[in-house]
Amino acid sequence: MTFLAIDIGNTRLKWAMYDDHRPGAALLAHGAEFLEHIERLAEGCWAGLPAPTRMLGCVVAGDTAKRRVHDQIELMLGWTLEPQWVVPSVEEAGVVNGYDHPSRLGADRWVAMIGARHQMLQQGPARPLIVVMVGTAVTVDALDAEGNFLGGLIIPGHGIMLRALEGGTAGLHVPTGEVRLFPKNTSDALTSGGTYAIAGAVERMYQHLSQHCGAEPACIMAGGAGWKMAPSMTRPFQLLDNLIFDGLLVMAQRRWG
Repeated sequence: MTFLAIDIGNTRLKWAMYDDHRPGAALLAHGAEFLEHIERLAEGCWAGLPAPTRMLGCVVAGDTAKRRVHDQIELMLGWTLEPQWVVPSVEEAGVVNGYDHPSRLGADRWVAMIGARHQMLQQGPARPLIVVMVGTAVTVDALDAEGNFLGGLIIPGHGIMLRALEGGTAGLHVPTGEVRLFPKNTSDALTSGGTYAIAGAVERMYQHLSQHCGAEPACIMAGGAGWKMAPSMTRPFQLLDNLIFDGLLVMAQRRWG
């Protein structure tokens, strides 16, 4: 039995194949492709894979990207499985969705929270939890110790911040700089400002959650740009590489046993 997990973000499609649909399953293969190159999957990195028994995916890039993946699976490769895609619900895998309209929560945020809570419970007792995803956009989500999603923040990622400043301000077309305590050139000022804006959002959510729950939260961070934030964080945190895949494995086990 093999399981294919797919994460279609705003920039890239990331995938992983496991020998089973459960947490702790052995990773058989993995990779990533930019969204504009989805049509290369069947003839490229997916060409030598065994046909998966089940597939569960998370997509934020829209239905067009999803249909392109379906074409690769069904038309190009001839796999007979029925692709399944996450739709956020009121409750799943021990997490309760507190969004005003639960189905409108980003699927990546929902899956990441489920994966992060599972990881926390594997390591120790339940605590309030902050889940930070650092990618094209940055999300900072809060759960109480019982697994209730209380709400979260969405802010621009590093790239969007820099492009917005370049587009709206004269003379700021400069290379990416370094994070400094006291930046003394424009490149460092831009990079430091974006980094500290994200770190500040996490710190504010940490304070809100700690006060609300009366306990110190755990913090789990993931996303392609998470490593950039590590030196600037003000609270203890755990950096995980495959949080979306972790969540998909948890959800797959709950759905299919």
